Amino acid sequence: MNFVEYPDRDMLAMSLADRIASDLGAALRHDERVTFCVPGGTTPGPIFDALTAVKLDWDRVDVVLNDERWVPESSPRSNTALLRQRLLRGHAAAATMLPLYADTERPEEALDALSEALRPHLPINVLVLGMGADMHTASIFPGADRLTEALAADAPILLPMRADAAAEPRITITARYLRGALSTHVVITGAEKREVLERARTLSPEEAPIAAVLADATVHWAE
Repeated sequence: MNFVEYPDRDMLAMSLADRIASDLGAALRHDERVTFCVPGGTTPGPIFDALTAVKLDWDRVDVVLNDERWVPESSPRSNTALLRQRLLRGHAAAATMLPLYADTERPEEALDALSEALRPHLPINVLVLGMGADMHTASIFPGADRLTEALAADAPILLPMRADAAAEPRITITARYLRGALSTHVVITGAEKREVLERARTLSPEEAPIAAVLADATVHWAE
């Protein structure tokens, strides 16, 4: 794990956006299309804002979420909607979004179709992850109903996930495919998250799912 500390969150957002743009640019020089996998939530918003001003061959970039809540895009809890508002605009509006949601009652009903649609876009070229205070990443939560499957070496691409900490069912890319990313960045902010990260490094992935992806990751932190 490589750890990078920034003087403030604005500098983190600007510097990490530059790093991501560089990683995407390098990947685009080698591959016809590249896959950019990102978290939802509010923490990466300033990073996305900065990326929208970057001139890249965005029309060759496929964007996919790490995970999604099983809610329609009209819901205020939809990460897909948030991504359209914060990343898929400006220059980045030319990117293609790969869905992690379908209009079915349960994620299990759409799992096979979503997995097969994502398969041609693997491995992930550039991955950005967050981490919760409970040490979850994507929707791989401690104590989740399918945690063991999500961490398994032979895990499928996607799994539905339910956990006490999640208000609704989720769908998540599994640790196997997150670990397979060619470039991995973890973004955390605040003293609490830094302490949690240090604790996670001493625990198993079953106790701290973020630990499953830290070995080859660069962690970006600001107070």
